[in-house]
Amino acid sequence: MKTFCSVLLVAGCLWCADALGAKTRVLTVSLDGTSDYPTIQAAVNAVADSSEDRTLIMVRNGQYVEKLVVPASKQNITLVGEDRYKTVIIWDDHVGRGNIGTSTSYTMYVAGDGFIARDLSIVNNAGPVGQAVALHVVADRCVIDNCSILGNQDTLYANGDGKRQFYNECFIDGTTDFIFGSATAVFLGCELHSKKNSYVTAASTSQNQTYGYVFMSCRLSSDPDVDQVYLGRPWRDYAMVTLMHCVLGKHIRSEGWHNWSQPAREQTARYREYKNSGPGANAEGRVAWSAQLTDKEAATYTHKNIFGKWKPLADIEDTDKLLKKL
Repeated sequence: MKTFCSVLLVAGCLWCADALGAKTRVLTVSLDGTSDYPTIQAAVNAVADSSEDRTLIMVRNGQYVEKLVVPASKQNITLVGEDRYKTVIIWDDHVGRGNIGTSTSYTMYVAGDGFIARDLSIVNNAGPVGQAVALHVVADRCVIDNCSILGNQDTLYANGDGKRQFYNECFIDGTTDFIFGSATAVFLGCELHSKKNSYVTAASTSQNQTYGYVFMSCRLSSDPDVDQVYLGRPWRDYAMVTLMHCVLGKHIRSEGWHNWSQPAREQTARYREYKNSGPGANAEGRVAWSAQLTDKEAATYTHKNIFGKWKPLADIEDTDKLLKKL
């Protein structure tokens, strides 16, 4: 991208006006020393605490071996890679390494509200060694757009009771429970790729949340030798997952859902489907404690109802406009 590269070659940070007329600070990152910072973490650290202005961090292609943290004090950051497949953030922590637990095994941790990431890959390359998170998000109003999130068990920790997150046109792969947590999250046009006979989701939605994980127009795929995958199991009693207009591959089990060997959770878990297609979408074989939504029920699944006043698609559009102005 000519504009992207030309910005990265400019020494020192830039300021520009975004689509709404607000000031945006532009920082650049590259491994070769030609940009403002040699690491993404250094650029994040340079963002002013509790800033209401947006900071755009543009990252040139390369493999960034970093355990990246976006703390709660670093808000309104937009992190943009030069190329989704060539701008890679990678680390290999996992449960069992020192005092690492699931929540600290991440490659990238995002707590700062208003965070946007796009056009990059986030990878935990520890391998099939147990829980090893690639991306752990506890931020509110977080957008992950056109990214690859790669790992094995517990790849994406979409977490935070009441925290709103939006994943747009992402590729997410893993083995067991590779999308898990308590956030209110919409996945639009994503591909969810199973690498093992196991479970796609392990939601821990709280009882007071009206929506948990909502998958809209997604595709569920698998490795060739994978043929016995559940859509999800309830990590907590009131787990909520809805799949709407998704294409489900033949690897999805006819039962669809599992109770995690906790029969009582069949009374509380909220598993819903609506007009899915593909060989794994046969509603007749589903467990009796899941449900197929009616048209009226499905009509309530709007971004406004799920997210309130926050409009993540507008955030994506504003980012597009900002990048075109650079």
